[in-house]
Amino acid sequence: MLVNYHDPRHVYIVCGNTDLRKGIDTLAILIADNFGMNLYDDSIFLFCGRRNDRFKGLYWDGKGFILLYKRFENGILTWPRTSEEVKELDDQQINLLLKGMNPLPQPKVHLAPKVHFIKNFSLIKTLPTVILLNISLKGGGELWIKIKE
Repeated sequence: MLVNYHDPRHVYIVCGNTDLRKGIDTLAILIADNFGMNLYDDSIFLFCGRRNDRFKGLYWDGKGFILLYKRFENGILTWPRTSEEVKELDDQQINLLLKGMNPLPQPKVHLAPKVHFIKNFSLIKTLPTVILLNISLKGGGELWIKIKE
């Protein structure tokens, strides 16, 4: 491989769609102006357009910018499209991206609906050492709880 994506100290992915007709100067302005990031800090910035089979990378090697263009012949990238921001990738995330998997998976957490299952609560009997509770449940049924002091 001509480029080792693990060599730069920072690898950033620009989420969303970027017009891949842009060249070095326009991509550099995009990073500096829109995101306020340092282009010269041993960082590579990765951009993806609307098509998921190619991406561009912008890298400063100390003497000038290198513009990388990669197109996958078989397969596509899974690029985060949800936001217009820059995120740093670690080595594992870089590998996921180059294998066509989303390096920034969104957690799929569904909140459980609020369920009110207690219909009625009553204190039935108290003894010196025992408390007996009766809980009526919605949908039928009841629950008895015996608490020892």
